[in-house]
Amino acid sequence: MKFGRFYDEIKIGDIYKHWPGRTISEADNTWFSLLTQNQHPIHIDSNYAMESSDNGKCLVNGIMIMAIAVGQSVSDISGKAIANLGYESVEHLSPTYVGDTIYSSSRILDKRVTSAGDTGIVHSEITVINQRDELVMTLKRKTLIPFKGHPKFRGKFLEGTDR
Repeated sequence: MKFGRFYDEIKIGDIYKHWPGRTISEADNTWFSLLTQNQHPIHIDSNYAMESSDNGKCLVNGIMIMAIAVGQSVSDISGKAIANLGYESVEHLSPTYVGDTIYSSSRILDKRVTSAGDTGIVHSEITVINQRDELVMTLKRKTLIPFKGHPKFRGKFLEGTDR
């Protein structure tokens, strides 16, 4: 199974539909909110949410949606990355509730070779939709990705694209 891509395998305009989707459970939302110390009651108190949210349910923590979407993109884009360089333009466009399933895809916006010459910066945009095809989130990220043959990937399991 291919895990990530080298810089020279990525083209501007490429679109990757990440698989599988992820259904959000109540435990996912509660634990993530508590782990990140975001204890706003809209995320963790169903009684509060019954009176405060649009549909009477707890909202899923938006940062968790971002984390899952980025995670979904790893096997297609950044599985061979040396570093994530930054995130930008994160837009929360629709609420996500417990029981929703999110799917993401990435489009390569731009890329450029670094001065070292054996790595490049890939600029991508991740689009997140739910099971109803509603746009939930968009975000852009920059990732430092090596060329094939980079010294970091000359190990037994890293150079090949099958492992």
